[in-house]
Amino acid sequence: MSAIIFDCDGVLADTEHDGHLPAFNQTFKEFNLPVQWSEADYNEKVQIGGGKERMASILTPNFVQKAGLPSDAEKQSKMLVEWHLRKTDIYKEMVKGGRLPGRPGIARLTKEAIAAGWTLVVASTSAEESVRTVLEFVVGKEQAAHFHVFAGDMVPKKKPAPDIYLLAKERLNLSPQDTLAIEDSHNGLMAAVGAGFRCLVTVSTYSKHEDLSEALLVVSDLGEPNSPMRIIANRSRAKPGDYITLEDVRACIKT
Repeated sequence: MSAIIFDCDGVLADTEHDGHLPAFNQTFKEFNLPVQWSEADYNEKVQIGGGKERMASILTPNFVQKAGLPSDAEKQSKMLVEWHLRKTDIYKEMVKGGRLPGRPGIARLTKEAIAAGWTLVVASTSAEESVRTVLEFVVGKEQAAHFHVFAGDMVPKKKPAPDIYLLAKERLNLSPQDTLAIEDSHNGLMAAVGAGFRCLVTVSTYSKHEDLSEALLVVSDLGEPNSPMRIIANRSRAKPGDYITLEDVRACIKT
């Protein structure tokens, strides 16, 4: 059966810039941590897969000493879990408050795929709770119920490792010959390709200048009839117009 695997952050919504970054910074503030990430800082942090892993990157010996944090690894691990739980709650509040609108074409393509009987999947390194909140907000609860969600700590290695894709592939018996991944970054693209899937990329705030040469099709977004997308690179059989349709997805898979 044909399938589409969506990433969450940067694909369903531009969550990194408008959601995760301010949620991280608010969390740091609430825990009295002497750090606030700038956009330039976060441009580097998005290369790290997983929220807890990004938070862990601040725990250098100098920072730990300066902030008066425990140096014990077990205590730091528990502390990171607490920080990340609060960050997830802040982020979910932002999504539910309508601060992270879905990216063009997501709800439309989802509706088309459901009607055609396709398998729909989300494969993300973000916390599962956050992913489900974004998914329901972007496509609606009724359509979200059609998705299989693989996210967060379901696998030990985060993107660019292919683990989350391999898990979805195994659990759902997905065939690379009938499946297209939709990602927004080099890390996500490498994860998808590493699992044997063809990939379409919709660039987001932090991925515009990344190497996306492994993608079959690179576009500004999926587009809408009244809001045309921009084609950045096309190495597929698809010949899209103003927006990506299910026929374009089929053409990418068969490339």
